[in-house]
Amino acid sequence: MEQSLTDRKAFYQVLVRKITTLILVVSFFPLILTTGLLVYRFHITYTDKIQAHISELVQKHTQNIDTFLSEKLGNIQYLSKLFIHNQHGPDAFLEKHLALLKDEYGDVFTDLGLINEKGIQFAYKGPFNLEYANYSDAQWFIEAIKKPFYISDVFVGLRGHPHFIIAVKIPSAESYNILRATINFGAFNSLVENIHIGKTGIAFIINNKGQLQTQTRVEFKQSTITSMAVNPEYYKKDKTIFAKKREPSGKRVLCVTSTLKNNDWLMVFRQDINDAFSELWKTQILTLIIFIFGCIAILSVAFLLPKNIVKLISKADTKSEAMNKQVVESGKLATIGELAAGIAHEINNPVAIMVEEAGWIGDLLEEEDLKACENLNEFTRALDQINTQGRRCKEITHKLLSFARKTDSTINDVQINEVITEMVSLTDKMAMYNNITIETDLHKGIPYIRISPSELQQVILNLINNAIDAMEKTGGKIKIETKPSAIKKNNLVISVEDNGPGIPKDSLGRIFDPFFTTKAVGKGTGLGLSICYGIIQKMGGKIDVHSQVGAGTKFRIWIPFQEETSEDIKNDNNTIIEES
Repeated sequence: MEQSLTDRKAFYQVLVRKITTLILVVSFFPLILTTGLLVYRFHITYTDKIQAHISELVQKHTQNIDTFLSEKLGNIQYLSKLFIHNQHGPDAFLEKHLALLKDEYGDVFTDLGLINEKGIQFAYKGPFNLEYANYSDAQWFIEAIKKPFYISDVFVGLRGHPHFIIAVKIPSAESYNILRATINFGAFNSLVENIHIGKTGIAFIINNKGQLQTQTRVEFKQSTITSMAVNPEYYKKDKTIFAKKREPSGKRVLCVTSTLKNNDWLMVFRQDINDAFSELWKTQILTLIIFIFGCIAILSVAFLLPKNIVKLISKADTKSEAMNKQVVESGKLATIGELAAGIAHEINNPVAIMVEEAGWIGDLLEEEDLKACENLNEFTRALDQINTQGRRCKEITHKLLSFARKTDSTINDVQINEVITEMVSLTDKMAMYNNITIETDLHKGIPYIRISPSELQQVILNLINNAIDAMEKTGGKIKIETKPSAIKKNNLVISVEDNGPGIPKDSLGRIFDPFFTTKAVGKGTGLGLSICYGIIQKMGGKIDVHSQVGAGTKFRIWIPFQEETSEDIKNDNNTIIEES
């Protein structure tokens, strides 16, 4: 038995592990695969979206700045052509057209000037005192005399604040002149300064020498700017370059570049990686939190559900085994009933012959004149004893036959007192041999109840036998009582009480469980009270037990008079308070 329980526990443990493993594999594999694919695809899509958005923004502003420079260059080229045919003086020409440019473009054009081939500004109109300024050594002048037109880098120059110059060469009869226009740095710088994304995303322009051409809110190390300026990969005409890089300071940044001004300048958009992908990482963190909670839920289910399932399977197996045992027990009872019926028939025949022969001998003694016989009284006493014991044997076999013929569960009208009296008579001798007396207090007004008489016999007989077994060494008293319930309407109460050793408190909660017994090994199956419990439940009644160690045990059975009382039974199914 112990080996069987050990094997069963081992089987259940293996089953729990298999179910747990199956749940973990079936749940975690698709969860991890799906989550990984979604996170990866979302990362790729979001990165492409960021790249496309910033690249388009940089390209658009690059085109706007190139258009701005081309437009202003076109304005100065147009003025240079007008100057060739000018009939007025150069000062009047510059004054007139500077006013026209300011009316058209506002403060974009700061001043205009005419410079001869020696670098002397011989005509000037603007807010500064730059008449006859000498630009012969200025870098922009040196570059301008080499080309038909020239747009300089941003520099400070003679006026002391940043600006850049657009210069156009005007050929003359003897030599050439240069028409110079100064572009307002503030107007130019606003075109770049307005590019702003997130907390750290800014744009600026540098030349190929690593010099800033616009102002920025953030100060950069010169090494950072120089590394961009000298990198040939960034100078691809009409192409926007998107890159993730690590600056010399160690900071990881997103860098988008585009060339302008015929590859002389480089538009740079720079943003910290953490800032650029902050929304992506927030989403990934949220996904990770959801994933962790999902894993916790799966683990909880994986480790709790199999145990509950196996527990239900264990209970089902126990119930199934109990039912099988009950079927076997019922089969044994049926076999015993058949055997008892056969024995009773076999005993009845010789007992009947013995009684008949005794009667015949009595008749012969009456016919013969044996008054002088000294043993006449002894003969008469022996014949009376034979008749008495024969009738007793007949009664016993009659009861045995009665019990054997009622082993089915056919529903009939049953008088409970009669069933109890019959079961007491069957067990009276066994009780007497164990120095136990059985007392009955049967209420006379007990009505008939439609139940299975054989099942009720089985319940009463089992309770009496249990009481006898409990007191077989010490002797005692069994009291059986029937009466109408004073609390539960239309219910009868049957109580079987003994003054035996009692049942320990820790065993009372399991007394009706299958295979639980307090008897010695080999003396009980542990199914008797479980079967009784099932029979009473099937009748619509209830059975309970009260016991105290050293004082005795009392079983009480409630049986309804009729089926209509099922509502009363249902309302009081959990707790029954009955008179003692």
